[in-house]
Amino acid sequence: MTDIIDELSWRGLISQSTDLDELRKAVASGPVTLYGGFDPTAPGLHIGNLVLLLTMRRFQLFGHRPIGLVGGATGLIGDPSGKSAERVLNPRDVVAAWADRFRRELERFLEFGDADNSALIVSNLDWTAELSALDFLREIGKHFPVSQMLARESVRARLEAGGISYTEFSYQILQALDYLELYRRQDTTLQLGGSDQWGNLVAGVDLIRRAEGGSVHALATPLITKPDGTKYGKTEGGAIWISPDLMSPYAFYQFWLNVGDAEVPQMLRVFTFRSREEIEELERQTAERPAARVGQRALAEDVTALVHGADALQRVMAASRALFGQGDLAAVDERTLADAFAEVPHTEVFLKAEPAGEAASGSAGAADGGMPAVAELLALTGIVPSRSAARRLIAEGGAYLNNRKVTSEDVVPDRGDLLHGRYLILRRGKRHVGAVDVRPA
Repeated sequence: MTDIIDELSWRGLISQSTDLDELRKAVASGPVTLYGGFDPTAPGLHIGNLVLLLTMRRFQLFGHRPIGLVGGATGLIGDPSGKSAERVLNPRDVVAAWADRFRRELERFLEFGDADNSALIVSNLDWTAELSALDFLREIGKHFPVSQMLARESVRARLEAGGISYTEFSYQILQALDYLELYRRQDTTLQLGGSDQWGNLVAGVDLIRRAEGGSVHALATPLITKPDGTKYGKTEGGAIWISPDLMSPYAFYQFWLNVGDAEVPQMLRVFTFRSREEIEELERQTAERPAARVGQRALAEDVTALVHGADALQRVMAASRALFGQGDLAAVDERTLADAFAEVPHTEVFLKAEPAGEAASGSAGAADGGMPAVAELLALTGIVPSRSAARRLIAEGGAYLNNRKVTSEDVVPDRGDLLHGRYLILRRGKRHVGAVDVRPA
């Protein structure tokens, strides 16, 4: 495609726009400078933020210049959008540390350099830190009719829920100020944001019109939701983070691999850079052969490589295959195996130290340290409901220890079976995996 608006449209990435026809003319007439904001109100970015970040990247690929704005100031306040109660304000040093992380994470997805469309990272603390309360009220506040501020959806919802402080009520002014400053400093004429930010986006458009007489644009991407309507940024277990220290690459890969068939088309459009033809072919294969999970595999591979890099992708794919009997478990590095351990049913076993000078072989573990038999370990991990069920599974030939079939219910792992000196991988049939962490008593 040659038109970024057409590109975003077919990908389902346009929820609202101030004037889509005028925006189309603007981007067709030459490169525009655009920005998206990221408030450090959490320790890192999650995949909800990734929607905006990848949309900025798409604009850059079409020759436009993206600015990533880190909310060093607005992160101290917090956006009331989507919140039913007042935020707890985070300490300044915490917000500053999170802002530094956000800057590093943004830099991974945009292109920098000397080209006309090279990205820029800024912090809104640069222009708000020295702004006095009097200047703020005289120069900025005078442009905001209270009736319009009260009409914003985020404010109205909070008033109906019990109230909103002046601090959070003022958030929309601060975000509008960001747009005004970037309009003045960088000739920025487009702001991107999620659809839940629409009121804040148009507040900036209005401020520029009132303060400078300028005409600028706003475009909102839809919130990416699951079939039940809940946000995709989070799961019951927490956010889907893009930082490896907050969520391991293995867990990240597994998240995408387990997306439902009905969700694959939307996710491929939003989170990958595959062409329309490639995506439509993957959709066809997913519909015709759902058991092969072709779409999910492509999605998991593309997004994991994009977020964590090709090397991390290869490690987690090798680990995923090995866990399910299609690779060498001994070849999986310790960190990746530990990450995989955390994502499957698991248990811990504590062994006494081995007597000095004695070799570990056969069932020595059972004799000197109390290593349980495989049948017991299967039950302890929870991949079978009981020891008797484990014994039946072994008798039927469906139990595996480190990808080796277990042939007797009396088999006891020895210390030589421990992967990286501590892990055992158990499997029931082809699909149910459990793990044991053997620790010193």
